[in-house]
Amino acid sequence: MTHAERLISALGGLIAILAVFLLSREVLGPAAALPVVASMGASTVLLFALPHGPLAQPWPIFGGHVVSAAIGVTCSQLIADPVLAGALAVGLAIGAMHYLRCIHPPGGATALVSVIGGPAIASLGYGFVLAPVALNALILIVVAVVFNAFFVWRRYPAHLHRIMCSTTHPETPVIRHEDFVYALSQLDTYVDVSEEDLLRIYALATGRHEGAVSA
Repeated sequence: MTHAERLISALGGLIAILAVFLLSREVLGPAAALPVVASMGASTVLLFALPHGPLAQPWPIFGGHVVSAAIGVTCSQLIADPVLAGALAVGLAIGAMHYLRCIHPPGGATALVSVIGGPAIASLGYGFVLAPVALNALILIVVAVVFNAFFVWRRYPAHLHRIMCSTTHPETPVIRHEDFVYALSQLDTYVDVSEEDLLRIYALATGRHEGAVSA
């Protein structure tokens, strides 16, 4: 990775988290906004350092935060002990994100903040899910789309990146989707790389080998 790419990631993260903090501060006040921004800060790392990764796509970011926040608020209202409520909220959030196909690690922090964030967050009830959580997630996504549009190699969401890659790398290795499904089922774990990126890596690797042989 070039130094320019690293600086671009840092600049995008700065812009995104500044926008998120300003909104959260308006909704919750400066003190209560801090824990909420913390979970969004983790999302920002994924969005701008790994914009093409599966965990950084719009549905995982939006769904992961919103679902986790809803679960966290529910646990905080039904369970008096914050330790038990927080632990249950994180566990249930992980399970829900799995089944809804929106795995997003910072969602665990959002679930926890929903329980232990303090009176300002508790007073919002389920309103906390909409503002600031849902709005913050949307802000991150919008900033990522606009910011990355200025850089051809950083198209976001990932399907825009795939369109660009299909024009520059038209030859796709003959590997069927079923082959990937079978291979991943044997691993029985979550792999943070898209099928398209795996194909690109395979094509580049085999193309380099073929080029070396022909030379």
